Amino acid sequence: MSNQRAYASVVAAYWGFTLTDGALRMLVLLHFFTLGYTPFQLALLFVLYEIAGMATNLFGGWAATRFGINVTLAFGLALQVAALLMLSALDPAWSPAWSVVHVVLAQGLAGVAKDLTKTSAKSAIKLVTPEGQAGTLFRTVAWLTGSKNALKGVGFFLGGLLLSTIGFVSALQAMAAALAVVFVATVLALPRMFGKAKNASRLRELFAKTRAINLLAAARIALFGARDVWFVVGLPVFLYAHGWAFAEVGAFLAAWTIGYGVVQGLAYRVVPRSADGLSAEVPAARLWAAVLAVVPLAIALALGALPSAAAQGVVVIGLGLFGVAFAINSSVHSYLIVAYAGSEKVAEDVGFYYAANAAGRLAGTLLSGLLYQAGGLSLCLLGSFAMLAASAAISLALPARTAAPARA
Repeated sequence: MSNQRAYASVVAAYWGFTLTDGALRMLVLLHFFTLGYTPFQLALLFVLYEIAGMATNLFGGWAATRFGINVTLAFGLALQVAALLMLSALDPAWSPAWSVVHVVLAQGLAGVAKDLTKTSAKSAIKLVTPEGQAGTLFRTVAWLTGSKNALKGVGFFLGGLLLSTIGFVSALQAMAAALAVVFVATVLALPRMFGKAKNASRLRELFAKTRAINLLAAARIALFGARDVWFVVGLPVFLYAHGWAFAEVGAFLAAWTIGYGVVQGLAYRVVPRSADGLSAEVPAARLWAAVLAVVPLAIALALGALPSAAAQGVVVIGLGLFGVAFAINSSVHSYLIVAYAGSEKVAEDVGFYYAANAAGRLAGTLLSGLLYQAGGLSLCLLGSFAMLAASAAISLALPARTAAPARA
């Protein structure tokens, strides 16, 4: 099997996984909100999901270079099936404390599963793109990232729809069955040793990254924390509290995420490209980071100045503007990590970077519940602005001259 066909198999598996990941997020959030969980308690349900993602990205990248992308991807799919079945076994007769523990543990499995599949898919891009083709690399990264987020949006809608129609348990069981089919197909399709490095690093070398990768990882923590600080808990609860039905919340978040994914996929047309792959792209990252920081601040100020009747309209329009600017930022970042990464052990560099991504999501998730409970959506938006200002400041230090050399 050629590298291109192997990569196509990875992408297909990643897409199948992404649908269940988006649906699972919406199912858990809305189901437990109706059971009376506070915004901060809802945030706690996702804590282990994000913590597990941090560890998985670090060691998953190392495992992919040591054992092959086919192994880490298949393991990720299997864990997601297990997480879905575990959640479906939740018994309403259990005590609230034990129910929370059960859900948190299942979410932890889902977090491991998600980041194993993501690291595998993103790493495969570098393996199938010839050296010196920065434009092709940017386009491929943008397309994969955008398509993934569009499908995650479909998953949000699917989660809300399934919860409204067949209920929490049946929805989880149906998704587990569908993903089990994807798992079998992936195991049969992928070649052995795909993405396996000749000389895998020692574990202590996982943190020995270049200055460029360290800076980009720091900017990514702030960037994704800024999104999730109002998107994960604050926004869905805000919409539901203003009279939106489950399916409406799911459909709106789905439409936003699909649109966000489409913009990500087309970002390479907006961002100037250079022959060396950095000299035009890094300044673009700085510019779009500054543009994005203005958006949540403007929304928060508008919510404070306008009557409450206009709040929903302000949030919907503001979220659209945020989505466009955030999608371009995220797409440029996703390209830069692959450009900065060494070819031989790309999965390790990408894994380290997405561990930072998970750290940002963890901070944003916790703050989303805390800030919404303390001051509503406006306080969440101010927290988003603070994080984006930090991301923009870090981006000023990103090197724009030459890519880091590949490490042996």
